[in-house]
Amino acid sequence: MNEPVFREAYGRVVATLIRLTDDWQLAEDCAMDAVESALARWPRDGMPANPGGWLMTAARNRAIDQLRRATMAEKKLRDLALLQDPEPAPQGDDRLRLIFTCCHPALATESRVALTLRTVAGVETAEIARLFLVSESAMARRLSRAKAKITQARIPYRVPSGPALAERLPSVLAVLYLLFTRGYDGEPELAEEAIRLVRLLPAEPEATALLALCLLQHSRRAARQNETGDLLTLAEQDRSLWDHAAIAEAVELLGGSPVTGPYAIQAHIAACHATAPDFAATDWPTVAAWYDQLARVHPSPVVEVNRAVAHGYAHGPRAGLKLLAAVGDAVAGYAPAVAAAADLTERAGDPAAAAVLFRQAADLAGSDAERRALLKRSTAAG
Repeated sequence: MNEPVFREAYGRVVATLIRLTDDWQLAEDCAMDAVESALARWPRDGMPANPGGWLMTAARNRAIDQLRRATMAEKKLRDLALLQDPEPAPQGDDRLRLIFTCCHPALATESRVALTLRTVAGVETAEIARLFLVSESAMARRLSRAKAKITQARIPYRVPSGPALAERLPSVLAVLYLLFTRGYDGEPELAEEAIRLVRLLPAEPEATALLALCLLQHSRRAARQNETGDLLTLAEQDRSLWDHAAIAEAVELLGGSPVTGPYAIQAHIAACHATAPDFAATDWPTVAAWYDQLARVHPSPVVEVNRAVAHGYAHGPRAGLKLLAAVGDAVAGYAPAVAAAADLTERAGDPAAAAVLFRQAADLAGSDAERRALLKRSTAAG
């Protein structure tokens, strides 16, 4: 079955069945039963015109059968039987409820991410376990504990409003951005799923800014690697391969969104890169100024590394090296920080020292593609 169809429909089906039955396990089991039935029938009969509706109907009927056999409450049966339209509630309400439930602050951050991936995005437990570098059985236990805590703590299955929405939204945004970054680092389907989910959120300023940020970063996906899989820097990328429709949408979103928080600032930084006709034309003084603001609003060692790089291009490599030295031990062993030091050192006129630093960064790299790119820079500098 088409993977995007599965992920889109799975989240809708699970979210609707959880609302109607208040039973997470039943909802997931019936959704998977519907998928298995589709895998058996669709190759033979052809994909229906409305695959999501087909899956919803199959899952709903399976839930009715199970509830009858278990002699569950008559109200649950009535609610399911009254669901004449096989599509979920309008405007993605059920999935929104599910996202906010999965991202409740009572759950640990990793559990929020894992539960969102499994329940909302339909990612298999084995794949989530691989992302978190744990065994499948360990991840299954983590997911079970998270769902049990939701039940035991009586976490409401709803989208909050007013002050409660403002309180809960940062947790949801953080989870969805982490989901996006995991996809950006090598799983493009996850990045696309994160964008789809962000689109469901209320049109609050930081949610709109996060959507713009994800669109801008994802717009470069076709140009980030060459034909052999090696990573390309912004300076090396073919900008004609960028998704200019996504860039235009993001810029329009930013035009109507106030700069109120870290996602908005990061989105404006990304827009500076995305709208420059080439690398040399990048407005580095503006990028550096945005990073100064980001460091005040959302201070972190990672932000300081990026700020140092921006200042290195805006005000000279020695200015960047000075800022990088100021964070020192906080970024020790962090490959991008060592790579930034290497780049700034090379541009400051010491290619031999830069070559050594690039090799050190390669030793710390988290992926083969990143390692190859850094070794290539080391060879060129040396």
